[in-house]
Amino acid sequence: MANGSGVICMVAVILATFSIIVSADPDSLQDICVADLTSPVKVNGFACKTNVTADDFFFAGLANAGATNNTVGSLGTGANVQRIPGLNTLGISLGRIDYAPGGLNPPHIHPRATEIVFVLEGELDVGFITTANILYSKTIKKGEVFVFPKGLVHFQKNNGKSIAAVVAAFNSQLAGTQYIAATLFGAAPPVPDNVLSEAFHLKVKDVVKIKSKFAPKK
Repeated sequence: MANGSGVICMVAVILATFSIIVSADPDSLQDICVADLTSPVKVNGFACKTNVTADDFFFAGLANAGATNNTVGSLGTGANVQRIPGLNTLGISLGRIDYAPGGLNPPHIHPRATEIVFVLEGELDVGFITTANILYSKTIKKGEVFVFPKGLVHFQKNNGKSIAAVVAAFNSQLAGTQYIAATLFGAAPPVPDNVLSEAFHLKVKDVVKIKSKFAPKK
C-alpha cells in the first residue's frame, strides 16, 4: 500500500510539473519550422518554409514607442509569428503596449494565451474579471508585473499625467485579441440590434448610435 501511494504521488508531481511547463500551443516536432506566411496551406499554425535566414528570428519593432494619438490613447505592437516567422510552433510571443496620459487598452480577451506584463515606465490601473464576475485589479508601476489568465476579460488604464508602457509576454505564437465592445458593436455582418438591445438593456436607437461609433471609416 505504501509503494502504491508513493507511485501515485510521483505521478501527481510529474503531471503537475508538465502542466506548468507546457505552452498553450502544440509542441514542435522539429528544431525549427519557420512560418511560410504566404502559403495557401492552412494548418493549426503555419506551414514551414525552406529558405530560412536569421532575419526570420528577428524583429526590431518593440524598440520604439507606438503612436497613441488615437481614440483610446493606446497602441499595441505585436512581436508574434506574423512579425517573427521563426516563432512558428515555439508557443511564445511578445508585445509592447504604449499609453498616452489617460489612455486605455479597452476590455478584451486573448483566446489562446495567458498574458504577463512588465511595466517599462509609468503607472497603470489593471484588472481582469473571472467567469464568476469577480474583478481582480491593482495599480502597477515601473518594474512591476501582473498576470492576465487565458481567455478572461481584462484591461489596462493609464490614469496618470505621464506616458506609460509595458512589455507583454504570451504563451502562444499568436495569442489573438478580441475587444469586447468592438466585437459586439462592430461585427460584420452586424449582430442584430434586438440582440444587443436586450443583452445590454438599451433602446434599439441607442444600439444603432453605438454601432455607428465602431463602423469602419470610409
